[in-house]
Amino acid sequence: MPDVITFTEVKQKATYNVTFSLGDYRRKNGGGAFGQGFLRWVSSERSVRSPISVMFLSVANTFDIAKLSFITFIYFEKKGNLFNMATTSLLSFIFVLNFFHVIALQSEVISVSQTTESSSLQNYIIHVKPPKGRVLSQSEDLESWYRSFLPATTAASSDNQPRMLYAYRNVLRGFAARLTQDQVRAMEGKDGFISARPERILKKLTTHTPNFLGLHQQKGFWRDSNFGKGVIIGVLDGGIFPSHPSFSDEGMPPPPAKWKGRCDFNVSDCNNKLIGARSFNLAAKATKGDKAEPPIDEDGHGTHTASTAAGGFVNYADVLGNAKGTAVGMAPYAHLAIYKVCFGEDCPDADILAALDAAVEDGVDVLSLSLGDVSRPFFNDSLAIGAFAATEKGILVSCSAGNSGPVNSTLSNEAPWILTVGASTIDRKIIATAKLGNDEEFDGESIHRGDFPQTSWPLVYAGINGKADSAFCAEGSLKDIDVKNKVVLCERGGGVGRIAKGEEVKNAGGAAMILVNQESDGFSTEADPHALPAAHVSFADGLKIKAYINSTATPTATLFFKGTVIGDSLAPFIASFSSRGPNLASPGILKPDIIGPGVSILAAWPFPLDNNTNPKSPFNIMSGTSMSCPHLSGIAVLLKSSHPYWSPAAIKSAIMTTADIVNLEGKAILDQALTPADVFATGAGHVNPIKANDPGLIYDLQPDDYIPYLCGLGYNDKEVGIVARRPIKCSEKPSIPEGELNYPSFSVTLGPSQTFTRTVTNVGEAYSTYTANIMAPDGVYVSVKPSKLYFSKVNQKATYSVNFSRITSSGETGPYGQGFLTWVSARHCVRSPISVKFQ
Repeated sequence: MPDVITFTEVKQKATYNVTFSLGDYRRKNGGGAFGQGFLRWVSSERSVRSPISVMFLSVANTFDIAKLSFITFIYFEKKGNLFNMATTSLLSFIFVLNFFHVIALQSEVISVSQTTESSSLQNYIIHVKPPKGRVLSQSEDLESWYRSFLPATTAASSDNQPRMLYAYRNVLRGFAARLTQDQVRAMEGKDGFISARPERILKKLTTHTPNFLGLHQQKGFWRDSNFGKGVIIGVLDGGIFPSHPSFSDEGMPPPPAKWKGRCDFNVSDCNNKLIGARSFNLAAKATKGDKAEPPIDEDGHGTHTASTAAGGFVNYADVLGNAKGTAVGMAPYAHLAIYKVCFGEDCPDADILAALDAAVEDGVDVLSLSLGDVSRPFFNDSLAIGAFAATEKGILVSCSAGNSGPVNSTLSNEAPWILTVGASTIDRKIIATAKLGNDEEFDGESIHRGDFPQTSWPLVYAGINGKADSAFCAEGSLKDIDVKNKVVLCERGGGVGRIAKGEEVKNAGGAAMILVNQESDGFSTEADPHALPAAHVSFADGLKIKAYINSTATPTATLFFKGTVIGDSLAPFIASFSSRGPNLASPGILKPDIIGPGVSILAAWPFPLDNNTNPKSPFNIMSGTSMSCPHLSGIAVLLKSSHPYWSPAAIKSAIMTTADIVNLEGKAILDQALTPADVFATGAGHVNPIKANDPGLIYDLQPDDYIPYLCGLGYNDKEVGIVARRPIKCSEKPSIPEGELNYPSFSVTLGPSQTFTRTVTNVGEAYSTYTANIMAPDGVYVSVKPSKLYFSKVNQKATYSVNFSRITSSGETGPYGQGFLTWVSARHCVRSPISVKFQ
């Protein structure tokens, strides 16, 4: 009802009800499980048909009648005449009825409102060429050009939902819009159209770290760099909690005159530290129907990363009484510009591009993104495209490597113009010890306030019922297991967060938790603020604890907490979760570039962790490459402050060629299995900020140097043009193989011998001599010409070539080899890692 619908204007809407009821014949005689039919709306010129499928429930008298209400509308027009017709809002009724029957037992009457157009709308990112023979000087001209690609019915808003989401000006030649597939197809024939693809969703991936990194407040590089004063760092994340003392502007000057950004908080919330805060959620809002949001942090991730990069000095920081000290970020006097692009776990790339677009225009110097996605070609990677544009403007972009380790080829953010950061430990641990009934003790990690009764508690393995969900302590999995007042042994992994496991144990009545690693995680443990007393132990210790449980009918355990211990001589070692190379998008570029502190990192937090925490200055400890990335972003700020004219590539090079490749014991950096980590885990090594400030030589690159490289990847002109944001003809540019890019590392696929050239720039002493020192990969002969480089002035350049050839008589080799090329002078060691894949 009604059975006739009349329209008097285009885009007018009308609603009708469809009632489905069980007929008497069906009640008495039954029938098959399904029935079918059609509903047809007919006008003088059109027939609009919707198929109907009905599933009959076997549950007697569950319901008889269901009303479904559909919004309908017409958008047809012909010679100015309106058609008297309606089109149903669903492609067919089978979806509605299947959905309806799923919930019919809960309600007798259900109302659904949808439209055909809305149900098929998606957010798209569209790449276009500039108009021929015209220069678009104003943003209004640019947006007008973009709008010319939209079908006429979508150029304006409909249903309060704007079709044009973003008109990009700086990081991408194109726009984001909410469209149907048919509307995208209609654009494809227009002159200037390049490509369109659906939006992708990216995911989010320190009281002691300054000391661990050799940064001291009263002397040395940290003080000499003015703690990053005058440099602006943009953080794209989940927002910020502006009133946290880490973001006080005490002692801070106003932002530099070039700053053009704005603050969408109240005036009092922004200051000379937090100079900008904006929220970009048009894409998220269009997809989910969310309201516009202020840039406030709702889950803590953005506040944590922002304060890690550039939080100010906050005395008397701790987390539940642990890790006490002065909390401070890497660049405490740098200015912070916050761009909220994550809403919950989702970070739509249309919103990310809009934030990058704004950040470039606002005048940031460094960008920090603890976000990532799976590997993909750079012309299909919005973050890589946006980062390229930022690099062209002299902005260094630092990104997380990803949290999908220890499996190889799991990296995010693989483009050579991005600083890709893996995660490693610091020398601080917060020790929690599990003591078994047989008096064996196993040191693990956890954050806990107060004592745990030192009586023996029954110990139970959560997977005692043989169910994987229970072993991983997934939500609701322990309800049928007696864990009340027991210590529960849970397995790490299974897609269940470490803290969530403790919450399940607590909800089921458990007294404490022992969290044991999977074999792939080895000895890599983290200190987390669990919901109950807990200890996170290694895989090896987990096997011993399980063996004890199986050895006795009455296993028992207790936990005690030793608190903060500094001086782990194995630090840094690679976190098991840190994503690894090789680089899938560009195998000839070694990634990650660098590793930095990313395990059990203390930083600012919006919420108290318990009722005893000072609510004005809470802190939390987190782990992930989301934590290592802002460490490197902040260090890049320090280098930018100390060397304001260095390019992004120069800063990257300084960080990479001065990295440490040994731990505090002076031995090779280890991985989660406590075996020497390979370059696919470490990249160039662990960041050393003091050495990075004085690297001796740098491998520099200008943005145009990447164009021959992109052509050499086999991308066509259109694909290279998408990244470059301008027309490119690879046939007119001499393309180069990946290994020829002037990168501070080497990644070689070796069959026949190969030779690559590099150019270094002297940023050390005017008169200096460097000698090549080669640690060749097993089975590879490496020669360098010339073997000595002579400099007589600062900024002088020198070029050398490196030849890689296989040694046929070297015996058995694995699929990969690794080594180093180091240029050594009286004061400097400039090291480049080498990775060789044998064909």
